[in-house]
Amino acid sequence: MAEAAAPAGETPAAEAKLGLYSYWRSSCSHRVRIALNLKGLEYEYKAVNLLKGEHSDPEFIKVNPMKFVPALVDGDAVIGDSYAIALYLEDKYPERALLPQDLKMKALNLQIASIVCSGIQPLHNLTVLRFIEQKVGTGESIPWTQQQIDRGFTDVFLAPQIYAAVTRFQINMSNYPSLARLHEEYMKHPAFQAALPDRQPDAPSST
Repeated sequence: MAEAAAPAGETPAAEAKLGLYSYWRSSCSHRVRIALNLKGLEYEYKAVNLLKGEHSDPEFIKVNPMKFVPALVDGDAVIGDSYAIALYLEDKYPERALLPQDLKMKALNLQIASIVCSGIQPLHNLTVLRFIEQKVGTGESIPWTQQQIDRGFTDVFLAPQIYAAVTRFQINMSNYPSLARLHEEYMKHPAFQAALPDRQPDAPSST
């Protein structure tokens, strides 16, 4: 596992820097990076290469026995789920709020996040994609994933899922003009730009 500094804002000197165990292509890690950047929190990027099986290393299992990324370390607190991490950051670092104050809008945001976390993202992680390839056939994981994302997009959206749909799974976004416009706006925001998979320290070099 590699480590690299990932400055995203200003953190009081008295506070220890947050640590984020992440994989560059993980959409769960992606959403946490966005949250950290939006809140202007500095963190140390700790790369966990899923393709090399580093999530099964004894060192990482001590951090997150579930063997998943992301995992956030904040002093003696360790949180190993992106949804829980986002809520933890919102409560502990309330400046630059991620959620609206209006209860109805807040509930809608939480509903969207919950559905994406449970109904879209898990269906295109590495374990599932490999299983589809093995059981159904080589090259079958992409159309299967496209079907799941298409079904999910009729209800909800989240920036990392849109990004993955566009760049990784070649979803036809003309079916979702509102989401396509949101994607364009996301890509203009510095916090979202800094969180992009190909801008992470462990992303494969294009050179």
